[in-house]
Amino acid sequence: MALQILYEDNHLLAVCKPVGLPTMGAAGGAASLVTIAKDYIKAKYGKPGNVYLGIVSRLDSLATGVVLFARTSKAAARLTELFRTGGVKKRYLVVTEVPPVPDRGMCVDWVRKSEIQQRMQVASSQDPGAKQAQLRYRLLQRMGAAGLVEVELLTGRKHQIRLQLSHRGWAVAGDRKYGARMPWSSGIALHARSLELRHPVRATPLRLVAPLPVAWQRWHITADLDREGD
Repeated sequence: MALQILYEDNHLLAVCKPVGLPTMGAAGGAASLVTIAKDYIKAKYGKPGNVYLGIVSRLDSLATGVVLFARTSKAAARLTELFRTGGVKKRYLVVTEVPPVPDRGMCVDWVRKSEIQQRMQVASSQDPGAKQAQLRYRLLQRMGAAGLVEVELLTGRKHQIRLQLSHRGWAVAGDRKYGARMPWSSGIALHARSLELRHPVRATPLRLVAPLPVAWQRWHITADLDREGD
């Protein structure tokens, strides 16, 4: 599988993850994004032995968009700290079954994993293992009964966007795991549009943007996808 490279230098590798490919940890030795990326680095630069790639961001298998890897341990440590302290702006595009109401706002919940259901769930702050999840959202465009929504992720919980939007009745199209009934042609309608940060070594501003996948093209999106919120 050919990688769609968004950015590459001696310290970083950013790629656009396709649908259906796990970022890491594929069962039975199957390919994952990180193994394909390592093979790419190995072949391009003729590196012997194991290739180092630090995983500093990841996406669900059914989602698409920007994934950032560190090519050195120095970059990995600095990026990990940037993500931990909120130094990275993470924007996603989502097609929801119905437009959110109100059309912009913040979602704050406590979430935890349900081992019985094998999915995340909204919980009480007192529940064991519960962690706070925060995101901002705004409606970009109404598309028939559906809505095109931009999400800025403020925390990084597992399945966070899928759970928090579904909990409010705004399920992500195609996401049956979290109650969606609206179909999606490939995976789910969740796309990591961009990451904005300072380069971990050069300290220069860096903006990584992933183009929309083919599955989104039939929606005739007219919204300015990269306009800052008011």
